[in-house]
Formats: sequence, C-alpha cells, structure tokens
Amino acid sequence: AALTRLGPTYVKLGQFLATRPDVVGKAIARDLESLQDKMAPFSQSEAEATVVAALGKPLSDIYATFGPPVAAASIAQVHRAEIDENGARKAVAVKVLRPGIERRFKADLDAFFYAARKAEAWSLEAQRLRLIEVVATLARSVAIEMDFRLEAAALSEMAENTREDKAFRVPAVDWDRTAREVLTLEWIEGTPLNDHAALAAKGFDLPALGRTVIQSFLRHALRDGFFHADMHPGNLFVDEDGRLVAVDFGIMGRLGPKERRFLAEIL
Repeated sequence: AALTRLGPTYVKLGQFLATRPDVVGKAIARDLESLQDKMAPFSQSEAEATVVAALGKPLSDIYATFGPPVAAASIAQVHRAEIDENGARKAVAVKVLRPGIERRFKADLDAFFYAARKAEAWSLEAQRLRLIEVVATLARSVAIEMDFRLEAAALSEMAENTREDKAFRVPAVDWDRTAREVLTLEWIEGTPLNDHAALAAKGFDLPALGRTVIQSFLRHALRDGFFHADMHPGNLFVDEDGRLVAVDFGIMGRLGPKERRFLAEIL
C-alpha cells in the first residue's frame, strides 16, 4: 500500500523486488506480486490527448471507438478500442504511456541512486547486495519500457520466431497506430493464466498448460536466444483454442550461442 501511494517508480521497484525472494524473502516477494497492474488509471481525456499528440490525427480518424481503461500499471494503461477494417469493426488493445511519467521516473531514480550510494558507502551488507547496480538495472529497464516502438519491434520479432509454434502466440501489432507513446495491438480474448478456477471450469488441462509455459520459455531462450523477460502470470493468457498468449513485451532478454549452450548444459 505504501509503495502504491508513493507512485509509479516505487511500484516498479516493488515489482522488481518481487522477482528477488532471495533478497527480500518469500513472504514479502509474494505480497509485492500484488503490485502487478494495480495502479489507479489516469483520466480518459489525458489518454485521448496523448494518442492524438503521438499519432498526429484526430481521435475519430484513428479509432472508431476508444473506451475507458481496462488495466493500469506503473508506466502505462490499456484501453479497448475499435477500428474500421474493410467495413467491419475490429477490437484492438491500445497501450498509452502515463503523462509526465519520464520526468517522475527521473526524479525518483535520482533519489534511488543517492540512497544506494550512501548505503554502499556506509554498509558492507549493502555492498554485497550491489544496490547501485540494482538501481542501474531498474533505470535501464524503465528507459526501454517507455518507448513503445521497441516493444512493438519485440512483438514482431517474437511473432516471426514462433510462427510455427502450435501452443504459443503473440498479439499482432498495428504499426499504423503505433508510436513512441502509443501501442496498438490485436485484442486478446482469453483467460488469465493465474485464474486456475476459470481455466479448470473451461476444461483446460492445468498440468499440460504448465508444461506449455516451461517448454515455450525454453524454446525462446535456447532455440531463438530471444525471450520474454517478464513472463509472470499477469502477462499470460489462454485463448479459446488452449494456446498460450503472452502480452507486455516491454522487457526482453537475449542470449548468444555460448550462453544458450551453457544454459542447456546446466539444465
């Protein structure tokens, strides 16, 4: 609750620490996982103004309809919209950058770096945790996440890599409606992977889905050397055909041939 009140940068820090139970402990890490997609949304008028400024056209020329936010996270929020395609309406997901977020992150990250430097100067334990490097990693990740053209490129590359994979797919990018602050994607109808009761009620084989998650990640990492580096359950859905669908490609990872071989040998 405190991190949420402190704002987007602190929420992102909490999400980051949720992946490190070895540092903060399992109980705290589990609590911090609740920060995924739990931010208060910004106003509809601000979202619409951001879209118009980014794409340089009136909103009615871009989307047939532009609905209220359906999910809000630390850096952006997602709206359901519709476009006209060959005389028919098609649903799309529109990811919009939070207004003023870059300025806010810069100020907060400066404070994080100050605290990390002071801690490492006075504490051997802080030096062991390499707090300055932790903040630097967070800063690099956030800078990449705030340019949606990079996420669109990652989605397109992943789609190309996985086009023959029967059990995994990614949403298609609408490049004509994508810019630095706006990303338009195919709308995904699916069940969140963390909603076990709903998946079971629809008759999905949960252990088989678990295998699909692991096999998909290993194919991406070992076969392609390009993988989704934020593959938590909030970013994974199961469509009506039982395929795994991943969203939110803001954080990606790459492995060279040597690293892929090392990983394979370790496994």
